[in-house]
Amino acid sequence: MFVVYFHQRRAAFAAGTLLLGLSLCGCATSTGSSLMDARAEMPARPKPGTYLPVEDLPPPRKNPAMTADERSKLQGELMAARDRQAATAKAQGGPITDPVKP
Repeated sequence: MFVVYFHQRRAAFAAGTLLLGLSLCGCATSTGSSLMDARAEMPARPKPGTYLPVEDLPPPRKNPAMTADERSKLQGELMAARDRQAATAKAQGGPITDPVKP
């Protein structure tokens, strides 16, 4: 009795596996299109000019972004802020690191 039941379950499992395999194989087949038609299904390339080429640089500026005076003023402000933060960290007992000066 057990042997017959075991063989029936085994046959049912084999049949289920076979049906599952056949159904999955049906999904893998193409619907009449060949590999040559794959190019026709590809999306169109973007129009030329959408992105700038790597070697295409913008023209040089007519006026500089910052004058020499503005640059030196900004550097002075940044160094003062760095020194204030270092002094605050030292007063609070935080990690003391020597600031890197340019």
